[in-house]
Amino acid sequence: VDKHSDEVGDAYLVVDTGVWIFGKEVLLPASTVVRIDTAEEKVYVDRTKEQIKDAPEFHRDKHIGDAGYREELGTYYGTGAPFGGRPA
Repeated sequence: VDKHSDEVGDAYLVVDTGVWIFGKEVLLPASTVVRIDTAEEKVYVDRTKEQIKDAPEFHRDKHIGDAGYREELGTYYGTGAPFGGRPA
């Protein structure tokens, strides 16, 4: 986990999927977190490694105000709404 947001209705984690040149950063909804093991410093989510690797890449300049990007994330994660929004 590289960074996180704890805004109400818009909580997320930014996760690095690999090492340096071979990975990418993806945004995961906080609702995917199922358990946190502080002793082992691990976060468990309800997605497979493949689902996370196939997720849309995190774009620092788009995640706040780009509605199209947030809709793409919402579609990928099956929220039925733009990422961070409420289903209609």
